[in-house]
Amino acid sequence: MIAFDFQNRTRVVFGEGTVARLGELARELGFGRTLLVADRGMVAAGYVDRAAHLLQAAGVTPVPFHGFGENPDTRMVAAGSAFAADHRVDSIVAFGGGSSLDAAKGINFLLSQGGAMRDYRGFGKAARPMLPAIGVPTTAGTGSEAQSYAIISDADTHEKMACGDPKAAFRIAILDPELTLSAPGRVTAVAGYDALSHAVESAVTTRRNCLSAMYSREAWRLLAANYERVVTNPADRAARAAMMLGAHLAGTAIELSMLGAAHACANPLTARFGTTHGVAVSLMLPHVVRWNGEVAGALYTDLLPPGSETGGAAASAVARQLEQVAAAAGLPRDLQSVGVPAAALDQLAEDASTQMTGRFNPRPFDAAAARELYARAYACT
Repeated sequence: MIAFDFQNRTRVVFGEGTVARLGELARELGFGRTLLVADRGMVAAGYVDRAAHLLQAAGVTPVPFHGFGENPDTRMVAAGSAFAADHRVDSIVAFGGGSSLDAAKGINFLLSQGGAMRDYRGFGKAARPMLPAIGVPTTAGTGSEAQSYAIISDADTHEKMACGDPKAAFRIAILDPELTLSAPGRVTAVAGYDALSHAVESAVTTRRNCLSAMYSREAWRLLAANYERVVTNPADRAARAAMMLGAHLAGTAIELSMLGAAHACANPLTARFGTTHGVAVSLMLPHVVRWNGEVAGALYTDLLPPGSETGGAAASAVARQLEQVAAAAGLPRDLQSVGVPAAALDQLAEDASTQMTGRFNPRPFDAAAARELYARAYACT
């Protein structure tokens, strides 16, 4: 049995219509003047006005901040912290996809601790209390609302930094699947695949344990059964609810067991070529699963129904399913199709070998392994 130390720090409020409780829950936590972190897409969709109204009705003053992009970076987070300090906020609400949630956690680090985002790379470097925060995801994807890490890009190098501390976890996560109904089809597909990847990778890392395995298995069960349903029928509320809960459970599994080589290979694609994170993961994950399966195939058996394939055949079965759902969603098939030149593979491999998640892959992962995986993903036939 692998040892672990885990405390679920986030209260989860799940169900259709639960966003209506935002003001009530904020007051329970003593919010008075709260930074409302939401991207501009949330503004255009009317969600920021709705959240502001709910907060105001409960006597909480919202201070909206939208100055960040799809991959929040160190400059954006620093600007958000300065803005929040000027407005003397005492709390934070993050409303949106993973970018909003990560930006909010990053701002919380700087606002409460000072310094620069690079100071918090790694885990457990926050010396003082952090502001209470509520996370309201509007996509079923990153599971960031379940995690104590903020993923922030270095504005100079574009490298993604994982900055974590137990105090950074949201006090409450509101999981309202109705909020995902307005997501564009492409966002639903890409975010949903990211959630699937979290369930798969967290299930097999070197840090997996009996508790993380329960979260990974249930997340995979919910996500794999409902991914194509939401892609082909976006109005399917039951499938939307299953995807949102599955994404959250996969995020909790990450908190316990981390990720692996697929994310280590995906991050450089985003940093160097701007490949959307979920697309980058979809391009790499089936190849990583098959590669892992050559030496650690049995680890994937738990993701299949009882009596299914075992060993390397189990890994191949999971990889085939991942390829099938990606094809059903119309995601790109290979690196060549997203504009990655063959000449870039060596540098990408070097970058991937430095990524934290690669350390937890079940098969030892280095630059040579990354180069092999990129080659497999370059031009699939």
